[in-house]
Amino acid sequence: MAEADDLHSAAHNMQVKQVTASAEAPVSEACLRNQQPIADMLERELPPHSVVLEIGSGTGQHAAFITRRLPGIKWQPSELADRIAGINAWRERAQNSNFLPPLVLDVAQDLWPVKQVDAVFSANVVHFIGWPKVRAMMAGIGRVLKHTGLAFFYGPFNYGGQFTSDGNRLLDQWLRERDPDSGIKDFEQIVLAARKEKLRLLKDIAMPANNRLLVLQKYV
Repeated sequence: MAEADDLHSAAHNMQVKQVTASAEAPVSEACLRNQQPIADMLERELPPHSVVLEIGSGTGQHAAFITRRLPGIKWQPSELADRIAGINAWRERAQNSNFLPPLVLDVAQDLWPVKQVDAVFSANVVHFIGWPKVRAMMAGIGRVLKHTGLAFFYGPFNYGGQFTSDGNRLLDQWLRERDPDSGIKDFEQIVLAARKEKLRLLKDIAMPANNRLLVLQKYV
């Protein structure tokens, strides 16, 4: 969900507007804005025929868009139980054979319902959860990601403990008001947490609206 330029748009952008694409398929306006640049980067960075686990698939829009754009990959969405119906609605609407049935996954659980995958993708999850869940997510990624596999994290990050824009500062304030454990994380801490799970940073790519795409790789 994109970084916003003022307080009103920040709160607006962080909400999933339940405008329906069909009778049951939820729509996030922020996803409509960022799905094209994300797909562009994944097309460039993902090896052909990758099996990709998406953590925190939200509405399911990324899964629908990316599986149409990248028909050679297999996309495994996952979410908390109460979001699965919306993802299934998008899967039914998309009719893409590489859009796999969504899995119920809480990143804090010890056993993930997926075997090894070639890549992991997560958009706008890290700043919505607290550090214990971030560490649990990194550990889970370390378990399921194949050797030399890639992990992609999209969203806003701080650098040197500083916000990169006023909009991100307001977004962080909005997040912490709804959940004190959430908030925009420091890039350096994310890299350190990943390194503990044998994930090393390959690229830090600038994306629209003061977002970033971090590309990490699993090593032995």
